[in-house]
Amino acid sequence: MPLRNRVTPFGELIADPARGLVYGNRGCLHDGHGRIRRHHATRRWIGCRLEFRGWHREPLMQPGRFTELFFLDEATAFAAGHRPCALCRRADYVRLQDLWRALHPGLLAGADAIDAQLHAERLVRGSGAQRHHDASLEGLPNGTFVLRENDPWVVIDAGLWRWTPAGYVERTPRPSKGSARVITPPSLVSVLRSGWQPLVPMLHPSAS
Repeated sequence: MPLRNRVTPFGELIADPARGLVYGNRGCLHDGHGRIRRHHATRRWIGCRLEFRGWHREPLMQPGRFTELFFLDEATAFAAGHRPCALCRRADYVRLQDLWRALHPGLLAGADAIDAQLHAERLVRGSGAQRHHDASLEGLPNGTFVLRENDPWVVIDAGLWRWTPAGYVERTPRPSKGSARVITPPSLVSVLRSGWQPLVPMLHPSAS
């Protein structure tokens, strides 16, 4: 029985046997029996490497420890509102800080400030629902997720690819005009626009 620790671009937690390429957490979300009881427990939502310094924890979802989450790829983690870990992805985190200072002049670029901004961008205050925004489809960078017929689709060059837990399964041409309902938080869309090349897989191999 797969654990309910796979994260969709909507930030939802699902149970699926397919393996993801990015690891992360948003605090302890499970109870003593490994059952998911909350959507998040902190504003610090991070994305990590699958392997780092040989660290390994077994079994997953130990009582009182953070809930181990898995994402298809970095684009999925960004859409869900997770940013790079400052420990296992130090180079990515430092680059994010540099970009953050350029994108938000005059604002702090430490972990607390970044996490507070992302938390405001990813969730509707008071409801906990994922926040979306409208943008020109033509100008969206690769790796951005948009909503199409209630499904998450990722922008890759001239096409849109439909997301599934196991990979991208359907491609359609990206319209040259018009607006889109964007899932990825605005600040992370700007990071993607910079030409983001993370230490973890940006896109699952199925998107090729």
